[in-house]
Amino acid sequence: MKFILTILLLLFVSYSSLAQTPNPDYDSTLAQKLGADDYGMKSYVLAILKTGSNTTTDKAFIDSCFRGHMNNISRLVDEGKLIVAGPLGKNENTYRGIFIFDVPTIEEAGALVQSDPAVNSKLLEAELYSWYGSAALSEYLDAALKIGKYKIN
Repeated sequence: MKFILTILLLLFVSYSSLAQTPNPDYDSTLAQKLGADDYGMKSYVLAILKTGSNTTTDKAFIDSCFRGHMNNISRLVDEGKLIVAGPLGKNENTYRGIFIFDVPTIEEAGALVQSDPAVNSKLLEAELYSWYGSAALSEYLDAALKIGKYKIN
């Protein structure tokens, strides 16, 4: 039995050492700038936007709220707080879109979500979750802002 336990321990130790092979392309300056941990990851807050409780049919009101929603997205991107935003296709959960906030806490993301006119008016509601992803996620924004033929205002 001791022999089997020793073999299992050796296998575990050798597997662990293989799993942490140093990255020859590691850029410590970039990792620090992006707030990356040793695995190149960091914490974000994921918001899942879903249809809210406001069932108004006032088109002018709805249009105004969603124009404000788009303006708010642009503002949060400019401030470096929002790094991913986009709609979801039709689904049975009434999920409408996602945000990924580059902020450390759900509370801070909650305050940012409340600055959205569509959320404030209850046309949309947000579910917030801690999410762990690549610290390089924010780096895609430079390219994303250059490839769209039209700018959302």
